[in-house]
Amino acid sequence: MKNRLEMLKEKVLNGYQIYKKEALFLAEQPLEELCKAADEIRRAFCGNAFDLCTIINGKSGKCSENCKYCAQSSFYQTHVESYPLLGTEELVQQAEYNSQRGVPRYSIVTSGKKLNSEEVEQVCESIRQIKKSVNISVCVSFGLLEEEDFRKIKEAGAERVHNNLETSEVYFPKVCTTHTWQDKIRALKNARAAGMSVCSGGIMGLGETMEDRIDLALTLQNLGVNSVPINMLNPIPGTPYEKNPKLTEEDMRRIIAVFRFILPKSFIRLAGGRGLMEDQGRNCFRSGANAAITGDMLTTAGITIRRDMEMLKELGYQVVKV
Repeated sequence: MKNRLEMLKEKVLNGYQIYKKEALFLAEQPLEELCKAADEIRRAFCGNAFDLCTIINGKSGKCSENCKYCAQSSFYQTHVESYPLLGTEELVQQAEYNSQRGVPRYSIVTSGKKLNSEEVEQVCESIRQIKKSVNISVCVSFGLLEEEDFRKIKEAGAERVHNNLETSEVYFPKVCTTHTWQDKIRALKNARAAGMSVCSGGIMGLGETMEDRIDLALTLQNLGVNSVPINMLNPIPGTPYEKNPKLTEEDMRRIIAVFRFILPKSFIRLAGGRGLMEDQGRNCFRSGANAAITGDMLTTAGITIRRDMEMLKELGYQVVKV
């Protein structure tokens, strides 16, 4: 007789969308059985396609927001390097470097609540030059912009907007008070209205509960988000979360697996914090994850493109633009 976990897996494979009570049940199931089922769902809906991207810290530090996890917030003493928006030449060079190594996506990420109008014009020119010079998809993470700004960015050649919700709506005020969770929802909707695809996920290990994580996943399901970054908190000295206990690889595998049940067709992306894992995410890629950020993170070292490419080949994945 099939157990409830197997029954839920088969229902998802047949198009069923699980609800919160079922997701909470899944989160308590034996890890190996849960992860095996999640990976079957991943293979059924996504095959062996793997979405790999790199990011560049296009503008660093002196951020006006008080997100408690962030080394770039002006509220905390973290000694992170600060600099204004990078010039076009440097952004193009980095895009070329990544493209030559087989990475299909390149994301420009900037600190601050949002870029101002002059910065939007500057980065649009950089994006135009990237698209002229390099065969790579451009993604952007420019904060809480209006639809008009996203339209300019799309016309310049960018395809996808990233803006993490970070956690559940209920828990978010404990993480940040200088902007709201609804501000982020509005930015994602502005990007969609401008004709861009969206990328949104969260950070695990902020002190949230499994229920908060599931609420986040259900929100992303309702929004129809297809690219879902899952970050593991790297507790940065000088931030309010510097003493937060680090999650384990088993914690991350369980989170990834539950997200896969809720978001069966999405590309679930291991992002920040992957370098803290001894196996660099290998077992998460067998537990439902099928995307990653490679190379350096914003303010911390990541995993080299070459090493990731070797690992993904060993696991049977094919890096493609999705």
